[in-house]
Amino acid sequence: MRSPLALPACLLSLVLATLAQNEGSPIDYAPLVNQSCPDTNTAPLIRQFTPETQSLHPDESSFINARLKDVIPQAWADWIGDGSKIGYNQSVVDFFKNNSAKIGISISGGGYRAAQYGAGVLSGLDARNDSAKQAGTGGLLQVSSYIAGLSGGSWVTGSLFFNDFPTIEDLVFGNDHLSGWILDLDLAAPDGLNLLNDANQYFFGSILWSVIAKANKWIDTSLTDPWARMISYHFLNETTRSNFFTNETAHGAGQLWSNIPLIPSYAQHQTPFPLIMADSRPAGSNLTTQLAPESVVYEITPLEFGSWDPNLSAMMNLSYAGTHLSNGTADNDTACVRAFDQAGFIMGSSASLFNQILDFANNKISSFGKDGQGLLYSLQRLLRSTRTRADDVANWPNPFHNIKNDTFQDSASKWLEFIDGSSNAENVPLGPMFVKARGLDMVVAVDGSADDLQSWPNGSSIVFTAARLTNVLNASHLPFPPIPNTTDQFISTGVRRRPTLFGCNPAQNPPEYPLVLYLPNSPPVKGDDPVTNTGTFQIDYTQKHSRLFIDQTHTNTIAGFLEKAAAADPQWGVCLQCAAVDRARYKSSPPIIRSETCAECFTRYCFDPAHPPDGSLVVGRKVNFVDPDPEGLGKVVGFLQKNVVGLSLGVVGVIVAVAGVIGWL
Repeated sequence: MRSPLALPACLLSLVLATLAQNEGSPIDYAPLVNQSCPDTNTAPLIRQFTPETQSLHPDESSFINARLKDVIPQAWADWIGDGSKIGYNQSVVDFFKNNSAKIGISISGGGYRAAQYGAGVLSGLDARNDSAKQAGTGGLLQVSSYIAGLSGGSWVTGSLFFNDFPTIEDLVFGNDHLSGWILDLDLAAPDGLNLLNDANQYFFGSILWSVIAKANKWIDTSLTDPWARMISYHFLNETTRSNFFTNETAHGAGQLWSNIPLIPSYAQHQTPFPLIMADSRPAGSNLTTQLAPESVVYEITPLEFGSWDPNLSAMMNLSYAGTHLSNGTADNDTACVRAFDQAGFIMGSSASLFNQILDFANNKISSFGKDGQGLLYSLQRLLRSTRTRADDVANWPNPFHNIKNDTFQDSASKWLEFIDGSSNAENVPLGPMFVKARGLDMVVAVDGSADDLQSWPNGSSIVFTAARLTNVLNASHLPFPPIPNTTDQFISTGVRRRPTLFGCNPAQNPPEYPLVLYLPNSPPVKGDDPVTNTGTFQIDYTQKHSRLFIDQTHTNTIAGFLEKAAAADPQWGVCLQCAAVDRARYKSSPPIIRSETCAECFTRYCFDPAHPPDGSLVVGRKVNFVDPDPEGLGKVVGFLQKNVVGLSLGVVGVIVAVAGVIGWL
């Protein structure tokens, strides 16, 4: 192997000038190889089960139970008080607190748009936010047991935890101790599209050094690795505006997902339990199209990763992710890998969409105009010369090799190919919330998808999830409650423009499905110009736009919906509290009767498949995006003409440097 000194001198000078004097460095991104393996006879790395015998990881179960016992009862008391506002007496409220509903929040994908939309919704559900508290919506976050993210939703989820679960205001915009997300610096080319200027070269050099460090461990890298490092600059906790173009910190390299249990807020059970969702395409298939419903969907927790899907039903100890196993055993006692679960790589794996962007067979990039044509040519040349295994996916060594040979799609492969969690059309990570072993009572679907021409959701993700639960996961997961059957019905009924409750009146006890609260990204309730329906590949936002984006989402979240009125519902906070406690009624025998106040709320907010609502009830909404800062750096000039090209050019800048490295590796 050639010495790293064979790299271009200009790049070396930029990288090495600061590395030697730092606490931590970009090379901390490299996993640790040749590590001692645990005795798998007494501490198996893989746990297998069936849909009938599925169980939670003991530490997940312990965390959830401790939070339900020690934290959530007080959070319920702080939120609903004595229950008089929602029509229940103190004895009923005490029962609810001691038998509280188990709630999960799922945040969709969609790049920076989804991250900001998820952040704005969480702000509206957070008791630490004064306006949310006053509206009655602030408190749902505090009583929730789970939070799940996918793609852009994984960015806000990971950012919350690695910054010790601050308020959204502090997380996004910073304070004396936090730098905020700094979204006005372009994700892929933070000092502009002149890739050869000094600042961008420092940035690319740092990222390149991280990728080299990982590749030097003989672990296959891909486009997801520089992508993961770019994400880390904005959503982890070691990058500030002043050190952005230096190596004064590791910029999140070395921060591990399996270390989340060490974060104080998590250790004190003050947070929900985090879940990240990623899809996988069959290894070696090179698919660039939408996945079939049967393709395995994975979840990643601080404890393990794997799938509850019946065709796998197995989990791997996350601390040893990156280890090649066969039948649950490593090649030898020192063949294990540690520190593969880099936080940025976890978030990048959930958002690894390069198999779709770099779709040379269907020439998708060229459809975006002359810039796309040139980009396509450049990428084809580069990727032909730098291809290792699979350059357009997140490469994970397969710990499930030779497991479930008769059902698992990748049992014969030594690698897993993770791609964007929405690649099977399930853009809201709801699957983990319907796992039978988790027994959730209520699920909040935060849908920031861009499904139509104005980049608003149309319910397609929810429709897909419902079908997948019925047709593929019926043995391992709870069913979805009744919803509009098609995206056309989501549009005609108006539920894509307003908060809606699905599954309000189950036929069984215990209920056969959880109650689902659907919170779609939608035009402002009061008729203001919308600023939240941006493109998925917009990779920079001015500070003004981000502020308006978060504020507009927060305002919609605490506003609810009034029929035929462009106004907030003053009772929405009460109705949200009614929804949150409703499944606890069924924990009593016989079930506690729903209060008159809550019954009235459910009449207004519940979807009744026998009498679906009329979309004409939603009025006064503007649907066309209006740039709130047209003179700013983040001016939107068309879907992908600026953003995907900017993104891809930034990645190209890294690939150009990596190309020579891979040659001598």
